[in-house]
Amino acid sequence: MSYFQAFIIAIVEGLTEFLPVSSTGHMIITTSIMGISSDDFTKLFIVVIQLGAIAAVVAAFWKRFVNLRDLNFYIKLFIGFIPIVVFGLLFKKKVDLLLDRVDVVAWSLLLGGIFLLFLDRIFTDVKIDSQEKVTRFDALIIGIFQCIAMIPGVSRSAATITGGMYRKFNKAVAAEFSFFLAVPTMFAATVKDLWDFKKAGLVLSSQQLELLALGNIVSFIVAVLTLRYAMFYVVKYGFKSFGYYRIIVGSAILLMLYFGIQLELV
Repeated sequence: MSYFQAFIIAIVEGLTEFLPVSSTGHMIITTSIMGISSDDFTKLFIVVIQLGAIAAVVAAFWKRFVNLRDLNFYIKLFIGFIPIVVFGLLFKKKVDLLLDRVDVVAWSLLLGGIFLLFLDRIFTDVKIDSQEKVTRFDALIIGIFQCIAMIPGVSRSAATITGGMYRKFNKAVAAEFSFFLAVPTMFAATVKDLWDFKKAGLVLSSQQLELLALGNIVSFIVAVLTLRYAMFYVVKYGFKSFGYYRIIVGSAILLMLYFGIQLELV
């Protein structure tokens, strides 16, 4: 992986992390198009640079994250975080095998896109219009929804926002809680992947450390610039346009694979 390739992948991450289109899926597609090998570092890079984008959430909502008097906020995040820990411990090795499967990403994008076309119509009953009304049970249910996003291409944002709307959140509250829950989730994923990388006897070279630093810095900057816009767009216009986008991208990739155009990681 070159510095330029790392730069491009990080831009893709920052642009897509908070949209219901799957940042991981888009990074897998991007690495495939650029012909980047599916080695342990590539898989580590895809996970670790998401931490830069997630740091943008802390920067944007720092008053809430540093308010230590609001203990209930941290408890809800912890409860919402528990399901992904359990599912991660049980299925992470199997999920990792899907990280170089462009066909899995394509099908996830396509089927998820079809679902997004109807999401605004499915959940119309709104009762929760502020974070203070979010209960710990709500957090648990959204955490369970988040586990679906372990499948590449599903989109963590789409899964958790859907979970919030299922619990009768309005779109703004659902999007905000989705962003909040991403912080402990992606931090833990980064630590776990770095630990597994080290436990496997692999050592990051100075160049690889520089690539990770570059990826996180770029994804953070791009995410800061796009976070508010992403939330505004979802709240005002809903999910239909993202559904059409996912269907187009997923269908295009499946057609390319069907006609023998090589997109698999090499």
